[in-house]
This record gives sequence, C-alpha cells and structure tokens, in this order.
Amino acid sequence: MPAAPDRVSVGFQGDGAGEGPLSWGQLENWSAIVKQKTWLPLGGVKPLEPGTTLDEVAAELRYLMTRYQPMRTVLRIGDDGTPTQVVHGSGTIDLEIVEAGDADAGQVAEDVCAAWRDKQLDFATEWPVRMAVVRKDGALTHMAVLVSHFVMDAAGAMTMLAEVAARTETPVAGLQPLAQARWQASPAGQRHNAAAQRYWDGILRTVAPDRFPRPAVVESPRYWHGEFTSPALGLAARDWAARTGLDSSTVLLAAFAGALAGLTGVDPVVIRPMVSNRFRPGLADVVCTLAQAGLLSVPAAGCGFAELLERTRRVTTAAYKYAYFHQAGMERLVARVGAERGTPIEIGCYFNDRRGPGRDAPIAPGESAFRWVAAQDAPSFEPLFVHVDDAPGTLRLSLYLDAEHLSPAVARELGGAMERIAVQAQR
Repeated sequence: MPAAPDRVSVGFQGDGAGEGPLSWGQLENWSAIVKQKTWLPLGGVKPLEPGTTLDEVAAELRYLMTRYQPMRTVLRIGDDGTPTQVVHGSGTIDLEIVEAGDADAGQVAEDVCAAWRDKQLDFATEWPVRMAVVRKDGALTHMAVLVSHFVMDAAGAMTMLAEVAARTETPVAGLQPLAQARWQASPAGQRHNAAAQRYWDGILRTVAPDRFPRPAVVESPRYWHGEFTSPALGLAARDWAARTGLDSSTVLLAAFAGALAGLTGVDPVVIRPMVSNRFRPGLADVVCTLAQAGLLSVPAAGCGFAELLERTRRVTTAAYKYAYFHQAGMERLVARVGAERGTPIEIGCYFNDRRGPGRDAPIAPGESAFRWVAAQDAPSFEPLFVHVDDAPGTLRLSLYLDAEHLSPAVARELGGAMERIAVQAQR
C-alpha cells in the first residue's frame, strides 16, 4: 500500500499582483463551478523521464506559479456571493510526494488524481492547482497534476503546455484577467455587453421556452454521460467542409441542429456554441479562461442539409460576436425575459468542438458505436452538453445530459441522427 504523502514547500514570486472583479470568462466558469458544485479539475497523470529529480519537478511547479497569474489567484466572496479575484505576487505551494510501496506507481498516481477530483477546493484559501509526484524504490516515476478550469480553457492549456516544455522566459502575452476586467468595465466594454444583451433579448423573446419535450418518467440516476464514435460522421464533416469552404465545426453544428429538430420536434433549434474568444485583440495566447457559450437560433426542420448549412453559417457570425458578455448580467436578462413571458426560458443546450491539432488526423472507414460511460446523481450536468473530441482514427461525441430534460433513450440516438443527416446528404 502507498504511504501517506510527504510534501515540500515551493516558493514563487511573480508580477501582476492586485485585485478586482472577475473577467467575463472567469465569471462563466465560476457560474459552472457554483452550479455543479465541483472545482472543475483538468489534468491527470504524466510519466516522468527516468532520473527526474525532485528539484526538477519543484522547478516546474515554481515556473507555473511564477509565470501565470491565474495560478496564484484566490477569491474573496462577498456577503452577496459576488467573487473578487486576488492575484498574489508571491507565496508558497506544496508539492506532495507519494511513496508507491508495493503498489503499481502509475495506478497510485491515478488514485491521487481521483481523490483530488472528489475533494472540493476552497478557492478562498487554496491555489487552484494540485501537484504530486509518485516515488517507487527511490525513483520518481509519475507526476499527478490537476488545475481548475477556472484557471484556463483548452486554448490556454495548449499555450501553457508549449511554454512549460520550452521554459519560455519572454514576458507573458496579452491581457491578463485583471486587465480584461478593467476593459470590460470601460465604456467600450459596456457598449459591447449592452449589444450582446440586445442580441440575446431578440432570441429569448421569440423562441419556444423549452428545448426538449419533458420525459414522462425521469431516469435514475439523473445525470448521464455517453460517448458516440463515428468515422463516417468525421469523414462526412470533412467532405462537406471541403465542398462548401466552411469549417468542419460549422458542419457538425448544423448536423447537431438537424438531429435535435428531428428528435425533439422543437424548431427553431436554440444552441449555445462554445466560442474561444481568442480572435479578440490581445487575447490570442493568454493562459486564462476566455471561452464562453454564445446563443444562436436556427430553423432546422424541413430543409435539406445544404440549406441547413447555409442557415447555420448565417447565424454563427453574430452568435460568435456576442459570445463575450457579463455572465451574471446575462443570467438576469434570461430570468427577466422569462418572467415577462410568463414562463422560464430554458437555453441549456450546448455544443463544444474541443478538438485540437489532431482534428486533421487520418480517419479510416469503420463502424459507429455508442456506450454509456457513467450515470450519477452528482455532480450535476446541464440539460444537454455535447463535446466533439479528438479520437484516434475516428470522431467522438461526448454527451452529458440531465434526464429531467432529455431521456437517455433519446440522447442515445443523437449521434446516429447527426451521422445519418451528414452522410445521406453526401449522396
């Protein structure tokens, strides 16, 4: 059995100390953290090169804490629940050392991550990163590291990984979260937020209030996670992208809209696409969280896929433009419009293409497959959240759903419906 962990204290010192409101991207993630009651940990286990020393691992942790302001940010929560970010200029963080003993070192590292995922993080007193090394027979074998999604999104993580590997020493690029929040509070930022609210208001007042017909019986457990893999959908998305000049993400978004219209009978379809916001000035390579879920409405029923692609293309530009907004203010807008319409407006239908550089890897024809990964009562999921993921030789959809809104039986058909729409339209 592995022994109880030891630890070393790692000191750090960096620039940018200060405090202020959360940026819009931070607010988006904080809302999910509060709603789902999880610290949204990202990361996992990394095997270490033979001969890696404790000083080398400590130096990597020190580099992370020194270079990236969000790593050394804690929150001060007001009496009304409003968070303030506090960026520290210096401090210490513990690096845990876990002795594997007779156990498998890799499994010990996985167990460390599993325990951390289940252990809540106090954002007011803890740094939003946890790191440990596993030692077996006197040698360091694995690193376990988890970082809260509050610190960075997928694009920020890619920048961080590249800079850590190269030990980049040039000044960090772009606007850090405190600077982002200052711009967002400026007259220019407030004008943009007001325009985003007008755009959302126009959709909220015209669409059906429910995204899905409520199931007659709610399955238990309530929250379900499934995976659909489909080489055919991946190949069809590439084919349509080549034909039309659209990005394959837009193709998959259109197929998602068509599948939803067919399975739920609700049209126009309302979707919240995740938008990186990295195209905005000063935000391309910042290690922070910037992605926000936009809002679009597209009539998807009763048209061919080529027409659906064009309809989707027309609405995505505005959706992406206005996927940059004050999260709490937008939640108040949604609630207010619902009250004025006499019924809550449910917009919890998300689509997130989180493929990285591997999106262009070869795909070989093969069978499609669906499997349920997990069913649970906590933490909670949104009504429907579909991620597009890299997978060797295929395309994978990761589906997360709330059975109170969408039955697992209907959700199981979603990937297959997307595949049929895109593949049959090729013929």
